[in-house]
Amino acid sequence: MIADQLKAKLSTTEKAAIAQKPTSDLEAYELYVRAKILRAKTSFDLQVKENLLGAARLLEQAVVRDPNFFLAYCRLAEVHDLIYFLGTNEHTPAQLGRAEAAIQSALRLRPDSGEAHLALGEHLYRAYRDYDRAVVELTRAREQLPNDPLALELLSFIERRRGRWDESVAHLQRALELDPRNLFLLQQLSITYQTQRRHQDAIVVLDRALAIAPTDANTRVVRGLAEVESRADTKPLHATIKALLAEDAASAKHFADQWFYLALCERDQAAADRALALIPADGITVGSTWFPRAWCEASAARLRGDPAAAHATLVAARREIEKTLRDQPEYAQELSVLAMIDAALGRKADALKEGRRAVELLPVSKDALDGTDMMTNLALVYAWTGEKDLAFEQLDALVRLPGRLNYGQLRLHPDWDPLRGDPRVEKILGLLGPR
Repeated sequence: MIADQLKAKLSTTEKAAIAQKPTSDLEAYELYVRAKILRAKTSFDLQVKENLLGAARLLEQAVVRDPNFFLAYCRLAEVHDLIYFLGTNEHTPAQLGRAEAAIQSALRLRPDSGEAHLALGEHLYRAYRDYDRAVVELTRAREQLPNDPLALELLSFIERRRGRWDESVAHLQRALELDPRNLFLLQQLSITYQTQRRHQDAIVVLDRALAIAPTDANTRVVRGLAEVESRADTKPLHATIKALLAEDAASAKHFADQWFYLALCERDQAAADRALALIPADGITVGSTWFPRAWCEASAARLRGDPAAAHATLVAARREIEKTLRDQPEYAQELSVLAMIDAALGRKADALKEGRRAVELLPVSKDALDGTDMMTNLALVYAWTGEKDLAFEQLDALVRLPGRLNYGQLRLHPDWDPLRGDPRVEKILGLLGPR
């Protein structure tokens, strides 16, 4: 048996789950399997929202065919939670309601099952950032499903948000012992290492992922991106994207955001325009912060030296963000984006107020990942509004914390141009740079 080969002992719950058919409706089960495949494509793929919405549609069809399809409700709750959590423009009360409905359906069917505890733990984490209650549920899930890597995966994500990096890594490594060829888990481990600026460790993990899936375009791109982030060397990523476009030009829709980022770093106007054409109509996410497409259009306009177009697209982006904030005035990530837009539009007082409020709403103590993103965005607000001393104050704090700010970004990206020429930049780069 596979369990014997992996030296895994099946719990009583797991044995019962294997013996029990998830559904007697073969078409419902096929829809469920297709949805799981789409859900797995969430680490590096620009099409994450499209994939998750597609998975949700498939799972909705599955539970219509079989209203007692418990596992489909669990996955439906997970997918709706991810759509809400991952910083798309679907972070709305209505989307949260869809996740609530799915989790309640799952709990109604099998409230004491390991899978129910697993789904509820993920829901508490992603929908409410209720880490303590989520850990309780995930611990119960592990007791019943000791060989399921998902509970360990989620515990790792929670510890990452808590800033408990060693614990986060340990959980992911244990999950990989249970499922050593899981590309998603390897991608997530690389993200954890990159956030800690353990770039060489991240590269080792990405190379391991590529040994399993050598043709995976997104992993190949992120492997190249690791060289940009760690050494400000754009050549490997440039060569990778060139090769991918030659192999299959249509694949670019999956990594157009990274291509656009590279084009900005290389100040390549033609490449920026080509990548921008593939950015989805509703924009992109960085971490769990959503940026409207108009924001990207403004960046491209600035690159080609067209301030009028940049202004017009920023105004359009501002309208979109305001619409999101109307029902969620304390949505920190989008308040932070609004601050950057206002800084770029010359609305200094508004920008400072919004950027500072975003940091207050989502501090590092509450979320070690998004909290540092709020600080990075505030540093940009300060830089763009002429408050250089305050910008460097933020950067001095950021380089002492794990986060997405990295050497290549600060060295190359035009967003940081207002600080160039100041000797304090070199000091910060020295702290972020290759060792």
